[in-house]
Amino acid sequence: MTSLVPTARELRSSATGAERHLWRFVRNRYLSGYRFRRQVPLGPYVADFVCLRARLIVEIDGSQHDEHLLEELERTRYLARLGFRVIRFWNNEVLQQTEAVLESILEALIQACPHPSPLPQAGEGEVHRAAGD
Repeated sequence: MTSLVPTARELRSSATGAERHLWRFVRNRYLSGYRFRRQVPLGPYVADFVCLRARLIVEIDGSQHDEHLLEELERTRYLARLGFRVIRFWNNEVLQQTEAVLESILEALIQACPHPSPLPQAGEGEVHRAAGD
């Protein structure tokens, strides 16, 4: 099997407008601390956005995906067998309804993995000393 790393690199550099737009909102843990990677090789496929911790894949589809529904179904089944949940959005949804798309992604993330990187609670990590120390 050939490596999909060069393909993933090319896809990152030639991202669609919708992919670039969504990346602004999910990169660097901007979405409630969940870490996403983009254009990630998984088996014979390259997933648009992946949160490995939550086992969530976000796919951004253009009009060409209408013509390949059976292939997309097989792809989704394959990724599900690897333990991933796949959610899909159309390009125009990402560009015109960004807030709703982000809310849907966040809901799926929380269902899969409620706390991406727990913050210390009050008092945790502090050193307590007795009076006179």
